[in-house]
Amino acid sequence: MKSGRKAGFIGAGNMASAIIGGIVKKGLISGADMTVSNPSMPKLDRLRELYGVNITTDNREAARNAGDFLFLCVKPQFMQEVIEEIINDVPEDTVVISIAAGKPLSFLEEGFGRPLRLIRIMPNTPALVGEGCTAVSLGKEAAKPENADVVKESLELIESFGEAVVMPERLIDIAGQIGGASIAWLCLAMEGMADGAVAEGMPRDMAYKFAAAAMAGTGRLALSTGQHPGVLKDMVTSPAGTTIQGERILEERAVRGAFMDAVIESTERSRRM
Repeated sequence: MKSGRKAGFIGAGNMASAIIGGIVKKGLISGADMTVSNPSMPKLDRLRELYGVNITTDNREAARNAGDFLFLCVKPQFMQEVIEEIINDVPEDTVVISIAAGKPLSFLEEGFGRPLRLIRIMPNTPALVGEGCTAVSLGKEAAKPENADVVKESLELIESFGEAVVMPERLIDIAGQIGGASIAWLCLAMEGMADGAVAEGMPRDMAYKFAAAAMAGTGRLALSTGQHPGVLKDMVTSPAGTTIQGERILEERAVRGAFMDAVIESTERSRRM
């Protein structure tokens, strides 16, 4: 990352906070070189206290002062309104990075109506603890060979709060579900396993700790070894043992098929947004 880079953020929610925190902690851009806008002050005050960012309730000011990178961290239903507000305040050489679900690059390109370097990303909740896996798709201008260096810097920012995977935009809605919405489904599984442990006599706080550690450890094991999930499953499944009996119950209840259906249905919903 070149020294003296600047960034702006429109929106100050949890994901904006995760992105800002990752960038500052990695030393890529200082808080003093960031401007963050939000309609209300409490979230802005918290970000200023944590990271020393400049704050404002004026989106146009954040766009004007963004400098090199402008992150649009607003909900999809507000994106059109925000673009119309800042359309004349975004400098031509600013890279615009959107995290809005269901708003394709074509929507952004049409909204701004001029050739900007646009990037669409789909981060997920683990970014809050630096463990995110973010889907990245490049707009027409950003994908041009002459913009390779600035795209590399953009990916460096995104990787400050986890991994980044560049993909065709047709895959980004799927990534948003298997990498994002799935967090809620895994929490349901975690809660169910913990409830089972409580039913067998384990204190609830202990049950949640074991269930969460098992999920986190399994994810890290899969990523670090590159092993197929079936191989990892077989590693802990002994003949006539306890694990296979639990797997039999899950298969009888069609848990695998339920997860498949959840991904398919939520992806379709994302495309309709």
